[in-house]
Amino acid sequence: MTITSLPCPALPAQHVPALAEDVILGVDTHKDIHVAAVITYLGASLAHQEFPTTAAGYRQLIGWAESFGVVRRAGVECTGSYGVAPTRALRREGIDVVEVNQPDRATRRKRGKTDAVDADAAAGAVLSGRATTTPKTSDGPAADMRVLRLAMESAVKARTQAMNQLKAVLLVVDPDLRELLTGLTNPALIATCAALDDDRDEAVFTMRSLARRVRNLSQEVKELTKRTTKAVRANRPQLLELAGVGPDSAAALLIAAGDNPERLTDEASFAALCGVSPVEQSSGKTQRRRLNRGGHRQANAALYRIVQSRIRWDERTQAYLQRRIAEGMSRREIIRCLKRYVARELYRHIGPSVTADMSSAA
Repeated sequence: MTITSLPCPALPAQHVPALAEDVILGVDTHKDIHVAAVITYLGASLAHQEFPTTAAGYRQLIGWAESFGVVRRAGVECTGSYGVAPTRALRREGIDVVEVNQPDRATRRKRGKTDAVDADAAAGAVLSGRATTTPKTSDGPAADMRVLRLAMESAVKARTQAMNQLKAVLLVVDPDLRELLTGLTNPALIATCAALDDDRDEAVFTMRSLARRVRNLSQEVKELTKRTTKAVRANRPQLLELAGVGPDSAAALLIAAGDNPERLTDEASFAALCGVSPVEQSSGKTQRRRLNRGGHRQANAALYRIVQSRIRWDERTQAYLQRRIAEGMSRREIIRCLKRYVARELYRHIGPSVTADMSSAA
């Protein structure tokens, strides 16, 4: 029996769309323009382009990058300053942003320095895994405290400068007036000089102007301190209940941790962020650690102020200090140990577990 095959109908040709390739974006940030680069997952550079630092420019940057493939990750320089706005724009589009440090000098000597090279290096750092840091979100209470503290530091610095200038002018005024003002406390000196009314004497006029400036700046510092304290109480009120922790120190530590403290995996990472974790410096038979000179210096200074307050007022810290001195440690070494202990204690009130508890309570 012969079986004949039936003819198969010819099917129309179908176009199978190619899957979009994943690409990595790198951004070299500046004040007026950002330079972007796109590379493949094999490290091949595809293109470079400049974009203005405007809302429309950020939309153009993202659209341009996505024209080369699927953008899942981006490396951005200076995410705490010039890179804040592009980081926010990229995150709104669901793109993971990685904070990238500037290329080291050895690499720049070999490859040269251009914005396109830096943008390529930012993308390459993400691809190679050299850059893994999650940037701060910069859109929550910590960001608000940061601008408040920035204004307060500026006001305190200006007040100190004006006060020093006032006392310098006091040395050259009429002896009778100088004798009247010498020995007064700073508040009394400010009040007296602000009330002087002899406009014919330029030195007296200058003293009155400086005294009123100091008084206005003091009022500004007072208001900024009040707002900072309010922000800390609204965000982490338990910090202010700890020994030696004031609103300024608490704000500095919360600013260092940022609004997304889940970036910090454990208390050791927080200690490293604050620059209070020792750094290995061992070689051969020599096993030692040295002082960590990196980290967030304002957070480091806040820990130092807390330790100094506890040494003065806290009985447990005083007992620890005496015990360590008896063991032969220097005061400087003891302060380093205490800063590390304080960082461990504060992390329990700043870390991601606290954020999760507060979110569930809300």
